[in-house]
Amino acid sequence: MIIRSATPPPTTENVPPEPTSDDRPPADWGRWRWARSEWTVAVLASLLLAAVLTWPTLRHPASTIPGDLGDPLLQAWQVAWSGHALLSSPADLWNSNTFYPEKYTYAYSDTLLGYAPFGMLGSGFEAAVIRYNVLYVLLHALASLGAYALARQLGANRWGGAVAAVAWAYAPWRLAHSGHLNILSSAGIALSLAMLARGHGWSLRHGYRPELRRPGWALAGWLVAAWQVSLGFGIGLPLVYFLLAAVLVAAGCYGWSWWRRRERPPFGRRLLLADLLGGGAFGAVTLLLGMVYLRVVDLNPQAERTLDWTKMFSPPLIGFVTAPADSWLWGERHAGAREQLSWPPEMALLPGMMLIGLAAAGLFLSVYPVRHRVALGLGVLVTVLLGLGATLGGDGDPGYLTLSTLLPGWDALRTPGRMMHWTSLLLAVLAAGAVTAFAESLRESSPREWTRVLTPLVLLVPLTMVTLEGVNRTPHPTVPQPPAAMRTAQDPILVLPAGGVGDLTYMLWTTDGFPRVTNGLAGFEPVSQAQTRTAVASFPDSGSVTYLRGIGVRSVVVVPSRAAGTPWDGIAARPIDGLGITREDLDGTLVYHL
Repeated sequence: MIIRSATPPPTTENVPPEPTSDDRPPADWGRWRWARSEWTVAVLASLLLAAVLTWPTLRHPASTIPGDLGDPLLQAWQVAWSGHALLSSPADLWNSNTFYPEKYTYAYSDTLLGYAPFGMLGSGFEAAVIRYNVLYVLLHALASLGAYALARQLGANRWGGAVAAVAWAYAPWRLAHSGHLNILSSAGIALSLAMLARGHGWSLRHGYRPELRRPGWALAGWLVAAWQVSLGFGIGLPLVYFLLAAVLVAAGCYGWSWWRRRERPPFGRRLLLADLLGGGAFGAVTLLLGMVYLRVVDLNPQAERTLDWTKMFSPPLIGFVTAPADSWLWGERHAGAREQLSWPPEMALLPGMMLIGLAAAGLFLSVYPVRHRVALGLGVLVTVLLGLGATLGGDGDPGYLTLSTLLPGWDALRTPGRMMHWTSLLLAVLAAGAVTAFAESLRESSPREWTRVLTPLVLLVPLTMVTLEGVNRTPHPTVPQPPAAMRTAQDPILVLPAGGVGDLTYMLWTTDGFPRVTNGLAGFEPVSQAQTRTAVASFPDSGSVTYLRGIGVRSVVVVPSRAAGTPWDGIAARPIDGLGITREDLDGTLVYHL
């Protein structure tokens, strides 16, 4: 007869190790325990470091924006719109105030929907800019905190966790995306993995320890993963497939263990329920958002991405050791290497020279078992090969393009280099294992009286180096202020000059009241928008006025200072007699009332 036990017999593999002095709380913990706890310090340190390493973002948060005057303006509008729509008319969330009269316009790009609660704080143009800048700082803090939590859960000590946190959240390659809030918003990847690992009592260092299972953490991990997906599929979709693969592998390992030992390994009903509920929520969010994007493609067939985009953005191998221009430490030194890249913003993918060195050391010196080090090393290799896109073997097949043809939605991920999220995270975990092993060996080999002094001094070197590699030279241009006419003109509105990145400025301007506008810019151009721009090239004349009235436009706002070199240059001198419209000048901005 086989006797099944709820817990396995104690062995050296499943008995937690004795806490070291690195992990032992102070003797005088007392009533200020919460203030002195590791996680309070970690949160405060993450916030402080984020404010410093993103500086000068918080110097003028109401008037400047990090990166450029392109995508950051779009994303500031996106966050503002989601909060406004959910507070005022949730049913109209996907039908935004831009690209009038098109539908589902909020899903024309990654929506950042998960930031909607921030969009509910404050209103108007200035609030939208401040909100974006605060989010920009906070997402860096959350990324470092997530990487720290993951490294600690997987078995690293505090020094190893700190190195992993800084190296991942402030990797040099991220500086190329200072204007892409959707790409920088990857904290949910590390946080969800840390929570899921903790919930299931698993770590790289100690393996599966069922006595440490925490169903609540597992549920939280699934919900954080769902939140990550809600920020956009550009980063969220690889997480979806990773978690799906992880579930299949874990289920296979569980079944193998059951078959080999002829007894069921402990898992628990509460943990199973947490996985079912959390996984169900994660799947529901993924499917619902996927249906919205499929609807956009149905309405706009030109929105479907082809593999030509992927081929165009596929980096060469040198890109993985090339830093972007915004890197303070490596930017100028790598200028020659960037000249070999056809699109440096997506191909300068340096994860950090110090990080690469520490991760390489982590393959040989680590607190993780050899099999786990090998798995991490293979993970780095696979993600690098996928990151090469079409440059792998000349056509990326097998490779990234293979996934584009096999996995639903993968073909829309046109930039293979963004696999660096996973490459740098795996490198950070390897580095944390090496730093932890070095710290423990240093403590064991040093005289006890020197341990507390010598260990921090030595370990500050790698931590300082990964921090220096994250120092930025990111520009912070001043955001153009909206003219008063945008608040007074009757909507729907057409803003001229139309087309190009200038439309992103107009989208941000609409955060003062969210009037409907025909303007907008996305990764594709709706048919109606192209027709409108062609029809109004000679505005104001009878043909353009008739067309605009036909689609419901009530006002045309013209910003002459932005019209040089466009079809609307010198528009103020064009007559309006006999057109049945009126014109007024509001502080240099022209408003045509149709």
